[in-house]
Amino acid sequence: MYRVSVRRDLIAQHYLTVPNPGPEGELHSHAFTVEVELSGPELDEYGYLVDIDDVKAALDATLSRYRDETMNELVEFAGQNPSVERFAREVCEQFVEASSLDAPEHVSVRVWEDDVASATYETSL
Repeated sequence: MYRVSVRRDLIAQHYLTVPNPGPEGELHSHAFTVEVELSGPELDEYGYLVDIDDVKAALDATLSRYRDETMNELVEFAGQNPSVERFAREVCEQFVEASSLDAPEHVSVRVWEDDVASATYETSL
C-alpha cells in the first residue's frame, strides 16, 4: 500500500458547547495542524499515487473556509459541539469533494489542536 500525505497549519476559533466545558467554553483560538493522507495499492504510469500539487491545492481550498473563522458560526457546526473530531470529519468530507483524485482508495484527515492532542477521520473512496 502506498501513502502520500500533505500537512498544513491554520488558526481558527471555537468554543465548546458541552455541559461544564470549563475554559474551553469560552471563545478561543487553536493553531491547528491538518494532515491529509491518501493511500492505495497502485501507482500511475508516472510512478505517482497522486499528484502532490493537486493534493496541496485541494487541501488549501478546503482549509480556506476555516482559516481565521469561528467554527461555531459555520453552518456545518450549527447545533453541534465543534469538537476536533467533528472538525476532522468536515475537513475530510470537504477535501474529498474539492479534489478530483481517482487513484487512492482511502483518505484520512488528522487534525492536531495542539502539540499533544489530535483526532482522525477516515473514509474509503
